[in-house]
Amino acid sequence: MTINCAGTLIDLNTPKVMGILNQTPDSFYDGGRYSNPKAVLDRVEQMLFNGASFIDIGGYSSRPGAPEVSEQEELNRVIPTINTVVKAFPDAVISIDTFRSAVAKAAIDSGAAMINDISGGDRDPEIYRVAARHQVPYILMHMRGTPQTMSTLTDYDNVVMEVTQDLAKKLKQIRPHGVNDLIVDPGFGFAKNLVQNYTLLGKLDHLKLLNTPILVGVSRKSMIYKLLQTNPENALNGTTAANTIALLKGASILRVHDVAPAIEVVKLVGALKN
Repeated sequence: MTINCAGTLIDLNTPKVMGILNQTPDSFYDGGRYSNPKAVLDRVEQMLFNGASFIDIGGYSSRPGAPEVSEQEELNRVIPTINTVVKAFPDAVISIDTFRSAVAKAAIDSGAAMINDISGGDRDPEIYRVAARHQVPYILMHMRGTPQTMSTLTDYDNVVMEVTQDLAKKLKQIRPHGVNDLIVDPGFGFAKNLVQNYTLLGKLDHLKLLNTPILVGVSRKSMIYKLLQTNPENALNGTTAANTIALLKGASILRVHDVAPAIEVVKLVGALKN
């Protein structure tokens, strides 16, 4: 199981780690920490050194209730950062975290090699054509509504079945466009309550029916820190535990704030499976 990221073939038979680089002032954990080029480069260097296969750069906060950000503001946040990272680390595989086709295209033109779309094409279906035209992997995430409305849209009869069916429907929509490499993300925390998040995590292997790699992003999220009655800063141990479960259930990519602990989990679970 390999994906082609601008000519770099990445084998997902061994799970990989995606490091998060938020370019937003209001992200729930690290908002505003990497607001200048030196901080960005130090962060990327650390993540690559620790073993990240991908760097996921985003300029639109998707935390519940986050304010809307204009397309131009999103571009202003992510494109200079991508240019800075590409110049310093030309071999880094950059993912653009956006639901806007124009932002995705500009990011790819600047050197990004993957699209990570929280809306799964709902907000801007043209993004499918951008992924196809540039032949970059596309991460299809499950969400209902928008970050502003998703917390009110958690009514499921069977969350595992409905998420799987929704993703299958989207895969059917995007494949005719000619996107070769598709990855699914069940969207932990996006229009799911605490119980639904853990139901999905416990039955993550059900998504194998889709025959695509699975990305899991639970890093320091409220599903962890609220359950443990703590906060994002103290949710690393819980994140590591959840990532371990995700790998045992079939995850191919872990999207995280903390690369080194995630790489350790990949090694330990790999030893167990081997």
